[in-house]
Amino acid sequence: MIHVTDDQVNLTVTAADAQRVMQEAFASFGVDQSAVQERVRTQAQGVKLSTLGAVLPQQGVVGAKVYTTIAGQFNFVILLFSATDGRPLATFDAGAITRLRTAATSIVAAKFLARRDAQKLALFGAGQQGIEHAIQFCRAFPIDEISLVDPYAGGDIVKTLERACGVPVSLREPNDAVRSADIVVTASRSPTPLFCGASLKAGCFVAAIGSSLPHTRELDDDALQRASLVVVDWRLQALKEAGDLVLARPGSLPDEKVVDLAQVVLGKTKRSSDDDIVIYKSVGIGLQDIALAGFAYTEIRTASEKAPDSSPRTLE
Repeated sequence: MIHVTDDQVNLTVTAADAQRVMQEAFASFGVDQSAVQERVRTQAQGVKLSTLGAVLPQQGVVGAKVYTTIAGQFNFVILLFSATDGRPLATFDAGAITRLRTAATSIVAAKFLARRDAQKLALFGAGQQGIEHAIQFCRAFPIDEISLVDPYAGGDIVKTLERACGVPVSLREPNDAVRSADIVVTASRSPTPLFCGASLKAGCFVAAIGSSLPHTRELDDDALQRASLVVVDWRLQALKEAGDLVLARPGSLPDEKVVDLAQVVLGKTKRSSDDDIVIYKSVGIGLQDIALAGFAYTEIRTASEKAPDSSPRTLE
């Protein structure tokens, strides 16, 4: 068994790799060729332990992500097993996997549901997830401007984003940022809606990825009501965990409007008009973690076999 560090993942897995693996994983999930284990949270005296996982026989792996949340800080580990004989294959420092897979899945959703000519990006939150989303969206779409909304961001963050994305970045007020945005990414920990849904531009695609708790939400009822579709990574989990959906005003979110991303990837659900507002609401599921960990493991093992001196450390 080997241990894979975040640095190894960053050196081995590209954003394009992650996007391809996510699309394949959700397609597999949509035809029942893989299975997902729901997240379970356990906590005492301010210390929280969470677990989630997946079984992906076609990819040859089974696994779980385990993480702690203490004082708002997350620490992730992934355990990966063989789907052939059940033996443990690897452990992962899973910060890099989590960052890459979340943004990559947003890109997969956007490629199916956003306008291909999207140029203006509004970004709420400039933490690790926000920055990774900005980078991946700027590579996947013809983004020429980023409006950043983050009360804690300063000039250094603006310069970091401009260097990473290659486009101008300006600090904006929430509603001003979304009025002109073709794509909106919410990557915050806000317990209440970040902007007025009435401000969303026709044809906008929203990736709401910052909250996975039933008592917090980034989007208001107006945003949900105006959306033609609300696409989720997995209905079973999203309808329990996503405060955006759990706290929605009765009538603002008809059940038929909420669809699984797997159905979108399989072509069973589509955007009907360029003027449609479409929301992708993610809470994060084990399918993403284990699929990308399985890919990273295979790539790293293949590289180590070609160059034995650089092989990952074996755990005793």
